[in-house]
Amino acid sequence: MERKSRTKLIILFTLLTSTIFAQQGFNGSSATSQQNVNANPVPAQQSIKGVVTTVDGKAAEHVSIFLKEINKGAVSLEDGSFRISNVPVGEYTIVASFTGLQTIEKKIKVSENEVLTTNFVLIENAKELNEIVIAYFRGVNDKATVFGKSLIKPMDLPQAIATVSEVVIKDQQAQRLSDVVRNVNGVYLGTTRASTQESFFARGYGFSSTNMFKNGSRVNSAAMPEVSSLESVEILKGSAAILYGNVAPGGVLNMVTKKPKFMFGGEVSLRAGSFNLWKPVFDIYAPINKHIAYRVNGTFESANSYRDQVSSTRYYVNPSLLFKLSSKTELIIEGDYLKHDFTPDFGIGSLGNTVIPDVPRSRFMGTNWQYNITQQATTSATVRHAFNNNWQLGTVVSYQQFDRDYYSVERIQAKVNGDWGRPLGRVDTREKYFTGQVNLNGKFKTGTVEHTLLAGVDADNYLTETYNYDIQGKIYDSINILDPNKFVRRTDIPVATRVTFVQTPVNRVGAYVQDLISITEKIKLLAGIRWSLQESSPATTTYLAKDSIAKGKIKADKAFSPRIGLVYRMKPNVSFFVSYSNSFSVNTGLDIYNNVLPPSIIDQYELGIKNILLKGKLTVNVTAYKIVNNNLAQTAQFDQNGNPNNNSNLKELTGQTTSNGIELDVTANPMKGFSVMAGYSFNDMRYTKTPDKVGSYVEGDRLVSTPAHTANASAFYTISKGKLNGLKFGTSVFYVGDRFGGWNNTIGQAQNYSRLIPVEGFTTVDVTAGYTIKRFSLLAKVSNLTNALNYYVHENYSINPIAPRQFVATVAYKF
Repeated sequence: MERKSRTKLIILFTLLTSTIFAQQGFNGSSATSQQNVNANPVPAQQSIKGVVTTVDGKAAEHVSIFLKEINKGAVSLEDGSFRISNVPVGEYTIVASFTGLQTIEKKIKVSENEVLTTNFVLIENAKELNEIVIAYFRGVNDKATVFGKSLIKPMDLPQAIATVSEVVIKDQQAQRLSDVVRNVNGVYLGTTRASTQESFFARGYGFSSTNMFKNGSRVNSAAMPEVSSLESVEILKGSAAILYGNVAPGGVLNMVTKKPKFMFGGEVSLRAGSFNLWKPVFDIYAPINKHIAYRVNGTFESANSYRDQVSSTRYYVNPSLLFKLSSKTELIIEGDYLKHDFTPDFGIGSLGNTVIPDVPRSRFMGTNWQYNITQQATTSATVRHAFNNNWQLGTVVSYQQFDRDYYSVERIQAKVNGDWGRPLGRVDTREKYFTGQVNLNGKFKTGTVEHTLLAGVDADNYLTETYNYDIQGKIYDSINILDPNKFVRRTDIPVATRVTFVQTPVNRVGAYVQDLISITEKIKLLAGIRWSLQESSPATTTYLAKDSIAKGKIKADKAFSPRIGLVYRMKPNVSFFVSYSNSFSVNTGLDIYNNVLPPSIIDQYELGIKNILLKGKLTVNVTAYKIVNNNLAQTAQFDQNGNPNNNSNLKELTGQTTSNGIELDVTANPMKGFSVMAGYSFNDMRYTKTPDKVGSYVEGDRLVSTPAHTANASAFYTISKGKLNGLKFGTSVFYVGDRFGGWNNTIGQAQNYSRLIPVEGFTTVDVTAGYTIKRFSLLAKVSNLTNALNYYVHENYSINPIAPRQFVATVAYKF
């Protein structure tokens, strides 16, 4: 059955590809609007050609040439030449443009059966153009992130930021968001609980759903996002409370999806690899008319795993529309849908709660029937309006629905001899998010002082609905994780009956204002403040058997969150900064006595230097930080009766934690076709003030899941001349240092052993090679070249081995 389904999908993918090729006539051109469908065939020789050069006569490549009226064009090649084929008779405005250059426009007339020649001369010389091209591709110190909401240039922002581009995502053939995030030092994959979701940490603190965004709107973090739809991933390190409210410290992450374009283009590809991976992907964009453009991308993914009996199937589609409502206003409507059906997998578990067992990496401890099905649908509308060159207004409204249906044996905590009674777990939950924000950006002067102002409001409404079942925690059967033949395993699926229906609403609202004040050309002051209100209720529980309802009391938290930073632009390409912010993070859930938890108050300090060196060929940023969480909340270890707690909604306040660290970011483009990205981070996160009583954590202890050292380095080179033109090769190296899994020790604990699970650091190496000829490309990668073995450890019951050496290849055709 699975083979038939896969065959049908491959046939469908082939038909889709053939249809698109047919529409293009196999020459890369297409009809530019619906009005041409019934027109007479246009002679192939009716076209426009030319050459783009710099003022000193050198060829200029990468320059976009297009006809304004019909949104049809080409990009200049290495010798500066371009050609636009199949152009209808008529008068046009032809435009030559490139980011960072002055746009050139000409009026032309195309006659019947004519090959019109028109050339462009850029006012830049070859050296200036080269520097502009390098600047265009170099990254974080030059381009303000959409996620930052404001018009502040990165060199003037007293905060560390990072962006992973679509080029990097494609070159590394990233499959999951964790493959993207590992390129950002100080941000790392911490745990993969049951492989049902990826949990990220930044500067020692865990991301929650409040720290994950898509196109600037919060999204649920329990779904594994589709990477093929991403244009980039932006990360604001440190404090983002003034912009996004009650976020956890350490940083926030924003996924930027691909947007429509007013030209025809796109790509179809097929990825295949180890463990029966198949992944066709399509991406098409085009104008509908002069005012509306569309884009749609999607994928189907089917894969087994290096883990026995584990498989995954994904369906994803992402349509979007761009409306040019006027010369100053645009509207983008986006939506996407993801369905992911996969096997929950708690890995190899622990022995005696503290030892990682010596078993094969592939050994699966679950049943043959367990499942996890997630569905996530999001939609958003973004309006941008420019009043003039100095004032802009932006509005974003979004809705998201997330569903999870999960049934599995779970929490592999075996005895020292390997015996394990497999407990059952059942989850049936739905989450609905409504979010909205309005931002006003402006630039103005008061006397000689320049201001870059941001003012805005935002609001969120969340509703979580969960069914609980009578089988939760009940023992299904017993196995031995060291000796699979010791016990006979059950194979039936137990009946699970709903016992309660729980609804948890949360409302957030905030207003903020900040101003970057340019006191002089070199000294700039950033000051801002946010007022936040979060209103939440303890869960409203409906007891289904009794038909009764228990409703909690509304709890409201509100606070002001200030931010101040100072920037010193010693030179145009060198800036020093220092900043301070204070924020509060609302703690969800209840304590073990069913009381709501107070919020955590957080102080964050940051200083650093940003450099653009060697005329833009090298950027080097260094950042140091200190984060103090005065009341960290974590999942409670035990319930009020002293029993191990299996309810993630029960929390405990653990005292003060402090995270100190330093980060180094390096990007380089030393020569054409050669790019380097590298980074290193050191983090020391410990309990620094805890109650001196039984059950409290030990002051001075490092927190679990926080490595002291992480590092990354990637280098890719593409040959653009000679017989090897189009050949690409590269390598990526990632390091995660020593860390602890398990639980931190407590004062007077009942266990007479350390509850920490030491996990050694590890390094993975990926190597890549590819070749591009005209519009076709082939890219192949061997990941984890050395076949390193290590683990992602969630507490002491979900210990998942990293993937072994694997091979993956992608063949693509670009329109």
